[in-house]
Amino acid sequence: MKNATRPPAWKILLAFAIIYFVWGSTYLAIRVGVREVPPFLLASLRFTVAGLLLYGWMRARGTPSPSFREWAAACLMGALIFLLDYGCLFWAEQRVPSGIAAVVLATIPVFITLLEIIFLRTQRLTVRLGLALVVGICGVAVLMSNSVSLGEVPINRAGALALVFASFTWSVATILSQKLPLPASKPMSAAAQMLTGGVQLLALAAVSHELGGFRMQNVSWSAWFALVYLITAGSIVGFTAYIWLLHYESPTKVGTYAYVNPLVAVALGYLLGGEVVGSRTLLGTLLVLVSVIAITTTPKTSVERRAMAELSAAKAE
Repeated sequence: MKNATRPPAWKILLAFAIIYFVWGSTYLAIRVGVREVPPFLLASLRFTVAGLLLYGWMRARGTPSPSFREWAAACLMGALIFLLDYGCLFWAEQRVPSGIAAVVLATIPVFITLLEIIFLRTQRLTVRLGLALVVGICGVAVLMSNSVSLGEVPINRAGALALVFASFTWSVATILSQKLPLPASKPMSAAAQMLTGGVQLLALAAVSHELGGFRMQNVSWSAWFALVYLITAGSIVGFTAYIWLLHYESPTKVGTYAYVNPLVAVALGYLLGGEVVGSRTLLGTLLVLVSVIAITTTPKTSVERRAMAELSAAKAE
């Protein structure tokens, strides 16, 4: 922590507000955008433009361009995070309310923990973690179940499965990022991943015949505003605030956005998007958030910390 040069409290609070509310609001913006713009094309426009802007900004600041090996690693990460994860998210939001999409995506720590326990052995399965994992899985099951509707209309099964797959691919990317030779500069690494992922999404949009039937003149101002908001506020401003906060606050405290974003998304979907929030949505959200909080606040043992250190050392080699 850089306590000697710590900025004023209002700047810290503003940065937290950005990652809490701006990132939480992007789910509704996606929902607005995919009503008129094909999902893969919309995602490609968002991340290609944001990646180019961030890359140009970092180069202007003197950050070196990634090496060939770093570009290759960024391309793989771009495929997992942007092509698969965000591609599924944008596609699913044509079928699933934005609030529920945010809640399902909040299960990423659940999948990461499972991967760490089963494959990396950097987490030990304890009673607390086991119960947290079960609660998180039950939360997703409640949201996806047609029999436990609690008075709500059943959500689209294909869209829900796409969101679960998106959470899993992000989790795999998080694990792989520990070993891949990504650029040392976090903003440059993000720029390379967004840019390569955006290009891959554009290729997917072309293969899916989204480009042929798309007419820019038919898109309303609200959809264009949603895209601009996603590029500027969601990708550039939000990420900059996130990286800046990590210099002054602990990763655990910064990571609390994972609890707040779903609540913001559900509230905005209800207040501005006309989405129904009933007993099933509230119950599923509660179960998922309890699971995520229990998982992310579980202290690591000395053995687990040593395993993570060995993993970081292997990456440095």
